[in-house]
Amino acid sequence: MQTFDLAAEGLRELNSTLHAQAEDTNQTKWEIVNPKGSHAIAVGLDAPIEVNVKGSTGYYCAGMNKQATVHVHGSAGPGVAENMMSGTVIIEGDASQYAGATGNGGTLVIKGNASSRCGISMKGIDIVVHGNIGHMSAFMAQSGNLVVCGDAGDALGDSIYEARLFVRGSVKSLGADCIEKEMRPEHIEILKDLLERGGCDAKPEEFKRYGSARQLYNFNIDNAY
Repeated sequence: MQTFDLAAEGLRELNSTLHAQAEDTNQTKWEIVNPKGSHAIAVGLDAPIEVNVKGSTGYYCAGMNKQATVHVHGSAGPGVAENMMSGTVIIEGDASQYAGATGNGGTLVIKGNASSRCGISMKGIDIVVHGNIGHMSAFMAQSGNLVVCGDAGDALGDSIYEARLFVRGSVKSLGADCIEKEMRPEHIEILKDLLERGGCDAKPEEFKRYGSARQLYNFNIDNAY
């Protein structure tokens, strides 16, 4: 385990050190102490390493993540895991606005609540939220899955494309072109896998599925894959 004191050595040195880890590095486990809400912690990683942040973070923690597992033992500020491509990001506490925004892949797990615009413009990322999410979540979500074990705020899935939304609790309101959809056996299987990956003990049968009514864009099923 490599320990990095962010207060003593600074953010630039931290990210430079993490970026230097090649795929064949033997320094695969890192612990960051004294984060003190700093912004841009562990951004742009591209190696199969594990980074444990011992405290809460500011803006854009684990943004653009590839391959790495980033585990925040606290809460995260706006834009956590923004534009992540692969790997796993786990937040033990709450996440602020636009968590997982524009994410292309990988898995984001938020064990507390997420604020507004969670999963905005998601493009293939899987997001699992143990608690509630705020308004305008999954706005213009294109693909991927958003799982909410609690409640969802206003305008869920506004202008959604082909992402799948699974909510166990109540939905305050649905956004434009977002409707409730049938939970078929294949969706139960997808959700079961997502809940297991997210460390949730909820049952897939307790959720409702929401998605696009396909009225706001030119949709041709022959182009879907």
